Amino acid sequence: VQLQASGGGSVQAGGSLRLSCKHSGAILSVFNSNTKGWYRQVPGKVRELVASITDSGAINYAESVEGRFTLSKDNTRRSTYLQMNNLKPEDTAVYYCHFGLEWGQGTLVTVSS
Repeated sequence: VQLQASGGGSVQAGGSLRLSCKHSGAILSVFNSNTKGWYRQVPGKVRELVASITDSGAINYAESVEGRFTLSKDNTRRSTYLQMNNLKPEDTAVYYCHFGLEWGQGTLVTVSS
């Protein structure tokens, strides 16, 4: 499975972005059998979990994004999406999608005040 992340960009505080992660090569059973997640990393800091969805469909959010970010998945497209609303400057980071042992290439989100 290869992950292709997209959707990053530059927005002002309060704006929105939608990140996408395509899981190329994943059959449906494999796509659904692993936890899928989004992480973010700021230079010099540890990569942190933003949101994840388990094989049973349970979704977990980091406290810092709870109520602002929404993780969803589309089985038909073998994709996950991270809808980010009310973005804050502290959300600025490179965002990575994760699946099993695989990482996407990262997509930069920049939020200006």
